[in-house]
Formats: sequence, structure tokens, C-alpha cells
Amino acid sequence: MAKGTKRARYTSATKRELPNITFDRATDIVISGKIAEGLRERTIIDYKKIVRYFTEWLTQKYEDMEYVNDVTIEHLRAYIHYLRYERRRYEGHTNIDATKQPVGLSETTVNIAIRTLTAYFNYLYAEGFIDPNPVERLKLIKQDVDMTNNFTNEEVARILEQPEQRDFVGFRDYVGISLLLDSGLRIGELVGLTVDEIDFSAPQIVLGGGRTKGRYFRIVPISTYCAKLLKQLIEENRAHFDTDSVFVSSLGDQLTTNHFNKRLKFYAERAGIKTKKVTAHVYRHTWAKIMIVDKKIDIYTVQKMGGWKDIRTLRRYVQLSTEDLRRSHDEGSPLMAIRDSRRKRI
Repeated sequence: MAKGTKRARYTSATKRELPNITFDRATDIVISGKIAEGLRERTIIDYKKIVRYFTEWLTQKYEDMEYVNDVTIEHLRAYIHYLRYERRRYEGHTNIDATKQPVGLSETTVNIAIRTLTAYFNYLYAEGFIDPNPVERLKLIKQDVDMTNNFTNEEVARILEQPEQRDFVGFRDYVGISLLLDSGLRIGELVGLTVDEIDFSAPQIVLGGGRTKGRYFRIVPISTYCAKLLKQLIEENRAHFDTDSVFVSSLGDQLTTNHFNKRLKFYAERAGIKTKKVTAHVYRHTWAKIMIVDKKIDIYTVQKMGGWKDIRTLRRYVQLSTEDLRRSHDEGSPLMAIRDSRRKRI
């Protein structure tokens, strides 16, 4: 190198010459990588769907958009705005009339899309397919804390009264609802439950890594009452169907998450619960709240039983109502404790 000359330094601002990659090719690259990382099939399906929604919107709105290298943070922010304020819920769904649905997706749904797209572009950047990284400064939207994301004990009692246990479907649904409240299982874990995953001697449910959200082996304790219900349901299944699935339709097919969520909503409406969101996930919130707030089980034990990877997620789910706060205050007030001790001395 000649004296007095300086070597050009590479910085993050330096534009690298990279080959143009189509969206289809980029998606194939990311999906192949995620499969190699061991992501569950359900997660892979969700990845494909969310990325497809984004690329379809992008190519429709920007006709000259052809390569993933051309995506900027401005495009991503415009898409987030579209999801929040323009996209109709259930748009493109084959079984739901989207024209009757409200406009604007929930904050939770939008954040799921942001997380997926962030992982998508981070992978392409880390593997050297794009530069710069368009999601480097992309942030999640702020979510309001939902104080009604669980049921009260009175609502749970009313719901449990609704299934007609004298017929197969009603009894199956009663067992499913009981198991959700007894174990905190995710809906996918429940509808996919098989006979060999139940240890009746413990009693407990044993889920392998391929069956849980974080691919962690998990043991889920259940009550003897719930174990008895599961035994009865399995006997009923075997009397009519050749299946190892625990929760099946009247034709013997494994239940889908969508079908079971519809059943949960049906029973909640019959119980007079019409203003709250009703899904299996709300039952999971309810289970966690009762375990921690009512039963005083420590949050780390509940985290392990429920399979939460991040305890902050669990804390967000367990919101205290005004009634909970009042009861906790009355039970723990230092002033009232001192007054009570003085009364006892008198």
C-alpha cells in the first residue's frame, strides 16, 4: 500500500452488493432454515401464512415491488397501519363472512405479525441475503392491559352447568372444559391429546417436546376427578371408534382448535356471558389467575406447570380485578393487622 493512503473501512452503512431475491425464494430460504432449527409444524404454517399476507399486500400496493431486498421500514410501518386500521377481521377466511366483521385487527394479532416478520427479515440479514435490515428499528405496538381476560369463579360455575352430559358431545365438551380449568393446557395440547400421554397412576399428562409450544418436555399434573372423567371419555370413544385421540367428533375425527373454541363460545353464551372474549386461551388465563391469586401457588411453579418460557408473559395474563385488589388489601393491611391484635389483647 502506498505511503500516505488509507485503507477503506467497511461499516454498517456501507452498501453491500447482494443478488436480488424474490419473495418466494426468500420465504423458501427462511422456512428451510426454521425447519432445520426444529420449529413445530404449526409454527411453520403460521410463518408461511403471515409472510404470505404481507407479500400479497406489498405487491398489490407497490406494483414495482419484486425483490425482498427492496423492502424498507417504511413499507413495514405502512403494513402495520393497514392491519390496525384497514384490514377487515377474518378477511380471506373460507367459513366466515368477513363483510360482517369489524375493521382493524387486534393489537395482539398485529404484534404476532410484527414478531414473525421481524424474525423473517432478521434471518435473511443474519444469513447475508439482505442489507440493510429493514426491521432493525421496528417495534411492537403498545397493548392495553385487558382486565377481563379471564372468568370469575361464578362464571366458571355457570359454564360447567351448560353441557348436556347425557349425550356424547355434551360429555366430551364437559371433560374438555374441566381439563382446561384443571391443567391450564393450551388448546392445541388439549385437542391433540392421546391416550398414551395420560399417566393415570400419577395422575398427570406427559407432553413431549413436539407437542408443546416451546418444544419443551412438560409434565402437567391433573386432579383425580379429571383423571376419572378422562377414563370415562376414553371408554366411550373406544366403544364407538378406533382412535387413540381423546377428544374426537361424533364421527371419530380428532377435534380441531377452531371447532372446540366455537363450542366454548356456545356454552359461555348459554351461561349468559356475552361481553367477554371466549376462547380456550381465556380458560388458560383463568387457570393461572386462580392458581396464583386464589390458591396462592407461587408464580414459578405455575410457570413450569403451564409451560410459559417467559414469566413476564404469565404476569401479563394474571391481572387483578378491583375485587381481587380489595380482598388482598383487607387481608394484608398492616393497620388492620395491628387493630386486630389490639382487640385480641383487650
